[in-house]
Amino acid sequence: MDKRLIIIDGNSIINRAFYALPEMNNKEGLKTNAIYGFTTMLFKIIDIYKPTHISVAFDRKAPTFRHLEFKEYKAGRKKMPDDLGVQFEPLKELLDKFNIHRLEIDGFEADDIIGTVSKIAEENDYKVYIVTGDKDAIQLASNKTTTLITKKGVGEVEEYDFNSVMEKYEMTPTQFIDLKGLMGDKSDNIPGVPGIGEKTGIKLIKEFSSIENIIENIDSLKGSVKKKLEENKELAVMSKRLATIIRDVPIEINLEELEYGDFDKDAVIESFRNLGFTSLLSRLVELDGGNIVNEEIELNISKLENIQEFINESKNQKKLILKTVKKEGNILEKNIMYMYISIDGKNIYYINEDEILKLETILSSNEVEKIGYNLKDDYLALRPYDIKLENMRFDITIAEYLIDSTSSTSYECSDISMKYLTRKMKSKEELLGKGVKAKKYEDLELEELSEYIGKVINVVATVYERMEKNIIETNMDSLLYDIEMPLVEVLGEMEYEGVKVDIEKLNELGAQFKEKILTLEKEIYELSGEPFNINSPKQLGVILFERLELPVIKKTKTGYSTNAEVLDKLRDKHPIIDKITEYRQIVKLNSTYVDGMLSIINPISNRIHSSFNQTITTTGRISSTEPNLQNIPVRLELGRNIRKVFISDDKCKLVDADYSQVELRVLAHMSGDENMIDAFKHNEDIHTKTASQVFDVEIENVTSELRGAAKAVNFGIVYGKSDFGLADDLNISVKQAKEYIDSYFSKYSKIKEFMDTTIENASKDGYVTTLANRRRYIPEIKSSNFMERNRGKRFAMNAPIQGSAADIIKIAMVNVYKKLEENDLKSKLILQVHDELIVEAVEEEIDIVKKIVKEEMENAVSMDVHLDVDLNVGDSWYETK
Repeated sequence: MDKRLIIIDGNSIINRAFYALPEMNNKEGLKTNAIYGFTTMLFKIIDIYKPTHISVAFDRKAPTFRHLEFKEYKAGRKKMPDDLGVQFEPLKELLDKFNIHRLEIDGFEADDIIGTVSKIAEENDYKVYIVTGDKDAIQLASNKTTTLITKKGVGEVEEYDFNSVMEKYEMTPTQFIDLKGLMGDKSDNIPGVPGIGEKTGIKLIKEFSSIENIIENIDSLKGSVKKKLEENKELAVMSKRLATIIRDVPIEINLEELEYGDFDKDAVIESFRNLGFTSLLSRLVELDGGNIVNEEIELNISKLENIQEFINESKNQKKLILKTVKKEGNILEKNIMYMYISIDGKNIYYINEDEILKLETILSSNEVEKIGYNLKDDYLALRPYDIKLENMRFDITIAEYLIDSTSSTSYECSDISMKYLTRKMKSKEELLGKGVKAKKYEDLELEELSEYIGKVINVVATVYERMEKNIIETNMDSLLYDIEMPLVEVLGEMEYEGVKVDIEKLNELGAQFKEKILTLEKEIYELSGEPFNINSPKQLGVILFERLELPVIKKTKTGYSTNAEVLDKLRDKHPIIDKITEYRQIVKLNSTYVDGMLSIINPISNRIHSSFNQTITTTGRISSTEPNLQNIPVRLELGRNIRKVFISDDKCKLVDADYSQVELRVLAHMSGDENMIDAFKHNEDIHTKTASQVFDVEIENVTSELRGAAKAVNFGIVYGKSDFGLADDLNISVKQAKEYIDSYFSKYSKIKEFMDTTIENASKDGYVTTLANRRRYIPEIKSSNFMERNRGKRFAMNAPIQGSAADIIKIAMVNVYKKLEENDLKSKLILQVHDELIVEAVEEEIDIVKKIVKEEMENAVSMDVHLDVDLNVGDSWYETK
């Protein structure tokens, strides 16, 4: 094989990567975007140019001979950002793990090292590729050396060898030095000849070949060009010297030491994991020809012939790894195509739908632990067969969510496989495709489907003990086994049960919305003086800022910004603003909750079976989709009216239980603040008490305005709001907001102490924990960027409070669900929204349901502050409020 050397300008590439990519951090808060960009570029270059040898050259801080000759050399350059500076050493360490040669020498720039090494390599018959973002390196292009100039950040390169330079510029590569001597270079502060630009420079070089020849023939020039060169010929010569890359740097180099390919794969994998580069692990596998994982995977996948023998073995081992595959269809119908099952993850069997019931004894057995991937899907697939999947012990998706809730990759099996096993497997999207051309499982051949699911089961079997070890070491085993895993069944059952919808009421609401939208349209047109497309930001911008001449708040690349923040700042400027805001709210309500819900009502049950997501939010909160029940804008009466659509079934009522101020109670407990604890113990209105304390007035003299301000302060503290944020919320000065916060902390001093300690621990550990030991990693808190660091501090203050509230509602859900089952009740837990649980209770069971819900919610955890629950009963969700 031909010897191919790639030489990379380390400073140039890391610098370009830093500015090309958005901010990234690892768990410890180290900035990693430049390292990530450099590494992706390195992989791409290796893949395309197949080098046998690699070296990376770096600048050193010591002055070079150019600085000594011209003290203004590179003067005026911006100081390197701290967030870039901290990435150099980790990058060099990563290159060392890759066993990639590095060079840096005092007194010389990376360009000079590259020039010297490329010359030596050329002389030894190497094909050389120079990778840089600096066009100066074009002067090094030759018949043996190709200069690759990065563009679009570091994503693409432009190739320059001797012929392409001649073809493109009609000059030789070395004549680029003369051109730069004439033109100068602002980025390096090389002066050149004042007044000579690229066009004139190229013309002169083409005529006279070099600066020296131009000076010799200066008398043949005319006009201003002659004058400029006569006055600055020494400057031109010096500029050329500064622009010339030195090719005889005094270095001893053995080219064989630059050989690439033999590196410690485990060390590189460990570095990638530490840096949070899970997504690059697959590239590493491809780079190595897929040989990084030493363990060969030999899976035996076959149709299960002896079902009873497998059942006996599963009972004996007390373990079952499973994955169901179902056709697309109604959640209430039998749609399973195959079920894949295994005990060891290597011998994998599948059964057809008609044999599912034969496995019921182990599927519904509490003695057999179920281990899997997205077990809620399996639970839901089995429900139409009247099989309840019991003892779901370990789900690798949920475990990975607990291990890293801020992961930049998904919790898909392919990502988990790559992270823990460095093993590449197809993602679901790679298997089925995406968009309109996406396949369904039923479109696949059995062999292809079996190969994919077999790998999923093998990954589950191989990683779950490693993940369990991690969870135990971080004290999250109780969180996983007592809260999150039992919750899988609870959420699965809630999705399967669904909530009944009053279709007539929904259509009626839609008619009201449409009527209101038409009325608002007319009012907006009257106020604007002409009809226009209110939904078009561009047209709306023209109306507001040109026709009505309102002050421009913010501009975008395409015109005026008309987002909610902008409209809020214009509210007192013109009556049209409130109309537009209301119009937008109602249009969204109509499309999301009327049109949206009409399209997802189940034709069998006349109910909506919302999806409850356990691994989405970084705080631990449950989210929902189709529809998003957490996002109904209940501050608007029209928004509240949407709750009228959610109703109880015949001979049932909705029992709605809502935690009262759970986050403030958690704050009181976690901080141990006596003042706040005392207020809750005596059932005082916490916002009135806070108003009395902060504004120094007697309880009986607290006005509704003062209580409102105190409420904003209370929740502002919980969410880590600054004086600026609070000032904006209350429409007061920043100074006054600061006084409110200072007064608050003087009265609730333990809360201030708790917040300070939380920030201090987060800065030290990189994470915060909740009451149930849930971890939230906060890399932002270690940022050198002031704004980003402050954002991290807000996360640190809020995450333990909001996360603990999430833990509490989850514990309550699990306990309520269990108690309803233990008492053989027909009533079902059907909804969870924020701090609220809703049970659809059979009429004769209402009293016991109320008792169970209240007791289990109020006793979910033991705290210094009692948990208080507001409980109501009604025929609709609206009535319960």
